[in-house]
Amino acid sequence: MGVYGEQLLPRVQDKVMGRKAAREVRGRVCAGLRGEVVEVGFGTGLNAPYYPTEVERIFAVEPSTLCMRIAKPRIAGTSVPVELAGLTGERLDLPSDEFDAVLSTWTLCTIPDLAAAMEEIRRVLKPGGALHFVEHGHAPDPNVATWQRRIEPLNKRLAGGCHLTRKIPETVEQAGFEVEQLDSYYFKGEPKPFGYTFEGRAIKR
Repeated sequence: MGVYGEQLLPRVQDKVMGRKAAREVRGRVCAGLRGEVVEVGFGTGLNAPYYPTEVERIFAVEPSTLCMRIAKPRIAGTSVPVELAGLTGERLDLPSDEFDAVLSTWTLCTIPDLAAAMEEIRRVLKPGGALHFVEHGHAPDPNVATWQRRIEPLNKRLAGGCHLTRKIPETVEQAGFEVEQLDSYYFKGEPKPFGYTFEGRAIKR
């Protein structure tokens, strides 16, 4: 990844993704989590303040050692134990049918092999387990979608592999989930091509 991806980008994303508007979304997405939870794309621990008391343990999947170092004060500030559980969502070194929920906040847009990651997420969840997610994705407005396609190659290079054109709900359903709750909207304060957002919860069928 080089110096930019390994040293600069995690620090930039920690600031950008820690804005007030994002904090409000994190609170909503984390609501209802319980038991043992796999967090795919733990990042710098920005979700830690929003874990409900019903969460027993977080299994953090995160490839960046710098992100985990930045996250230490947030981990220390939560009563929920956090355990590093892997480096990539595409191959979770975790048992099958074991976890109550998976949490993903602005992560599915960055994983190169999304189909493999969704298969792994479904595998580790208990039957009836929930995927809580908020993700960038494909806008319904043709003009916006055109701009998303144009700028996606550059955005992937600058934003840690973030795809702007993924149809997240369809991908989740194709992976064997039932989308139980879904809100889609343009994220306040962001240019439309970067800000179309899917926020929801899906249940393992």
